[in-house]
Amino acid sequence: MKFSFRPTEGAFYELFTRAAQNLVKGTELLNELALPGVDVQSVSERLTEVEHDSDQITHDLYKKINSTFITPFDREDIYRLGSLLDDVMDHLEAVGNLLYLYGLTKLPSLPRELHELVNVLDLQAKLTAEAMPRLKSMKDLEDYWIECNRLENDGDQAYRMLLVRLFSGEYDALTVLKMKEVADELEAACDAFEHVANTVETIAVKES
Repeated sequence: MKFSFRPTEGAFYELFTRAAQNLVKGTELLNELALPGVDVQSVSERLTEVEHDSDQITHDLYKKINSTFITPFDREDIYRLGSLLDDVMDHLEAVGNLLYLYGLTKLPSLPRELHELVNVLDLQAKLTAEAMPRLKSMKDLEDYWIECNRLENDGDQAYRMLLVRLFSGEYDALTVLKMKEVADELEAACDAFEHVANTVETIAVKES
């Protein structure tokens, strides 16, 4: 039988889970942009609210680390995982803000490939939210990081196709510049989800 001298401090897992649940809220808000007659300003403002809540969760996590003598696993890994979850939320908020501030939703329609990228992010967010509570037992996590990495490849493909669409001549030069910035934030969010998954894999390997 394997004994562990680390405590099973529930607060850390709860904070990771709440942070991941906020990512689901974020991708669901971005999915609203595909709906006809959507209030883009409202989506942007709600994304900012969720991002602020995520910042508070990250702050609470850091306070918890600094006030806990023995953590469930390495402090550096706890810091890294919390920071990476927050990074994803920052990219999601940036997408909504840029689409609103640049007035891109006034186009006849947003590129299909952009919505495909958001769909990939939505799948990654739900997968991550399902995985976070399992950190407590460190069981049944391998499928999570494998699938999250596979989805990141799907995101890369959608990103490349979005660039092809943007530089096809369909849009004027200024719109291309604005949309490219949005595309880069979407792609960065996909990468950030993969970084979260890779960190979970590292933690699981250390604790196994």
